[in-house]
Amino acid sequence: MPESRDPAVTGKLDTPGALTAVAFLADLTFALIQGPAFGWSSPSVLAMAGVGAAALAAFLARERTAAAPMLPLAIFRVRQFAATNAVTFIVYAALSGATFLLPIELQVVSGYSPLGSGLALLPLTVIMLALSARSGQLASRIGPRLQMSVGPVMTGAGFALLTLATRGSSYIAYVLPAVAVFGLGMAITVAPLTATAMSSAPAEHSGLASAVNNDVARFGGLLAVAVLPALAGITGTAYLHPHALAAGFRTAVLIAAAVCVAGGVLAAVTITNPPRFPVPVGAAPPPQEYLHCGLEAPPLAASVVSRLTPGDRHGSPAPWPSAESTGRSAGKSL
Repeated sequence: MPESRDPAVTGKLDTPGALTAVAFLADLTFALIQGPAFGWSSPSVLAMAGVGAAALAAFLARERTAAAPMLPLAIFRVRQFAATNAVTFIVYAALSGATFLLPIELQVVSGYSPLGSGLALLPLTVIMLALSARSGQLASRIGPRLQMSVGPVMTGAGFALLTLATRGSSYIAYVLPAVAVFGLGMAITVAPLTATAMSSAPAEHSGLASAVNNDVARFGGLLAVAVLPALAGITGTAYLHPHALAAGFRTAVLIAAAVCVAGGVLAAVTITNPPRFPVPVGAAPPPQEYLHCGLEAPPLAASVVSRLTPGDRHGSPAPWPSAESTGRSAGKSL
């Protein structure tokens, strides 16, 4: 793609915004993790929670008034963008919380080695690699709403199946079915989720939209790892007692399952498919814009739609030649 620049960008880093965001996340994380150990009324926990709340208020005030904010808050006024990130937060919180506890449960309760408990999640990676691209292609044809609604529900069903993991040490009988189900649910969800987060924001904020969606996913996971064990009654001593950990783990994955189902319901209510404009029979397809590289070389065999403003383009690029003419145009400049 040809070089472009956004004239609205000042080039200044929002250092106060970054520092207040880090302070908010660090202090909140400390308070949530240490609350069960120190006690929620502990002075250090209350102090860190208070500092985190103040840092969040400072961050929001800074981003609202800064000339070049790190996070323009107006982007959340787009309903599709805000809803997609809410679903992202919910789904990734449930995923991170459940997959954080699963290897620990497999080692303490089922007697797995550390390597074996890590390899237990390998099918999740394989399923994501095999199916995510196809999921994205399907979403581009039918819209993201169905997959973003069904995928979290299937992920939740897989988490519910993880309650069987405490029944015995057989991986194939008690763990693999659950990992396969929630892996399939994530494969259905992730590609349309990410694409919708990026496409729902204004074109000039596509990079920002990607960053926000990634940060929301990580923030959801951070909170879940800190909060889910406490919600499930898993204390520090529970990790030393298999029966106590097994009971807490079953509660935790059921909470994660309920959270995922809530994410699917939220997507069904808030996510909308983009409008589709079918081309009438016999009508010519709408004109497309093409980008080119200013080299003396054969043209590329793919086209992309430009999001650049007219002032960013160098001339009016001509359409790519057909496949038959590509070979004949070798050595000629577009």
